[in-house]
Amino acid sequence: MRKYFYITWAAPIAAAGLLIFAPALKAVEVPDSDHVTKLLSDVKTQAFQLKEDAEYMQSFTRSTASWETHAVQITFIKEHVNDLYKQELKLKEKRANASVWQKRAIDRIMPFLDELGGYTSAVIEHLNASPRNLNTAEYRDFLEANADYAGDLAAMISDFVNYGKAKNRVEYLNDKLELPVSQ
Repeated sequence: MRKYFYITWAAPIAAAGLLIFAPALKAVEVPDSDHVTKLLSDVKTQAFQLKEDAEYMQSFTRSTASWETHAVQITFIKEHVNDLYKQELKLKEKRANASVWQKRAIDRIMPFLDELGGYTSAVIEHLNASPRNLNTAEYRDFLEANADYAGDLAAMISDFVNYGKAKNRVEYLNDKLELPVSQ
């Protein structure tokens, strides 16, 4: 009977403690990692290069570019995707020291890279299997998907980097104007 008495009082006391200390715990926010910010900025630049190359290759579907031209361009795209995978690994290594928004950015990059890697591989496989057959709907779809995912990745990373810059600017102005930090 006594054990029950202690258990029934332990839960409300623990809950009261959480209510008292929750605002203090929430106030402890991990600051932005300068290293992660730099890596995200680099990834943004690489993603925009990938986007441009993928859009350029997609434009080949409206021309009579040779299969050799396609092969050269997909090689550039493959190198960009591989470089982004390397950057993504660096970001994952630094994730523990990242702020909340930086962690979210890191977590959202991988799905885009996986899709890009898949479509890039599909283009390469198509070129290897039938280099002279570049007018199929399937091949055009691969190129379009590659360009779309590259554009979406570049836009998403750009939004995160812009968010970080705006957040830093607001924090700077809060300090300068001695305003209370908003929650």
